[in-house]
Amino acid sequence: MTIADKAVLVTGANRGIGHALVTEALSRGAKRVYAGTRQPMTHPDARVTPLTLDVTSAAQIQAAAGKVDSLDILINNAGLALYDDLGDRAALEQQLAVNLFGTYGVTQAFLPLLTGSRGAIVNNLSLNAFAPLPLIPAYSVSKAAAFSLTQSLRALLAGRGVRVHAVLTGPTDTDMSRGVDIPKASPESVARAIFDGVENGEEDIFPDPMSQSMAESWRSGAVKAFERELSAFVAAEPVGS
Repeated sequence: MTIADKAVLVTGANRGIGHALVTEALSRGAKRVYAGTRQPMTHPDARVTPLTLDVTSAAQIQAAAGKVDSLDILINNAGLALYDDLGDRAALEQQLAVNLFGTYGVTQAFLPLLTGSRGAIVNNLSLNAFAPLPLIPAYSVSKAAAFSLTQSLRALLAGRGVRVHAVLTGPTDTDMSRGVDIPKASPESVARAIFDGVENGEEDIFPDPMSQSMAESWRSGAVKAFERELSAFVAAEPVGS
């Protein structure tokens, strides 16, 4: 899938990787970019349509879906990371609300449009989905759940022609990780790699140096092989509406 002449929706589009994704989509010739943000925003490019979209609000999700006529690519980028203790249930629930249920809610709302266009879902996840970082344990739990959701959607939607991509992002220079003293990729380079992966048809996209170091072993590893085996069971059954 090329990005040119496509309609793209990006959640969490006002800063960090989200802002870079909007800019990169425009540079690749997207015909329309829907920029979902918690607070109203403006953009100088006429191809950008701002959407007030708090992914934890069912009402805002439905209102946003009603403003989109066609869609080719949905990028679930909105995320929340709190430096908390795993014993803080409220913090865990807050991050699950954004990172898991937000992704679920937005995907379900826009799925009819993506089925019609035989489009793509891109879930921006984290290496912490399968290598938890003790500094942000609840975030790691929520991203692990979102990764499992992504794998399930991939298998279930293949029969409808909808591709599902998982982005396994490592440290990136955004507000979320700025206080951690480790090497980080730029949001711009991550956004470029994400769209490269979509255009190349990569199921799992590794957009930065840390994640790329494990890409080859992941794609040939036991978990990926098992995912393909389980997906074959779904492919053998009729896909319901």
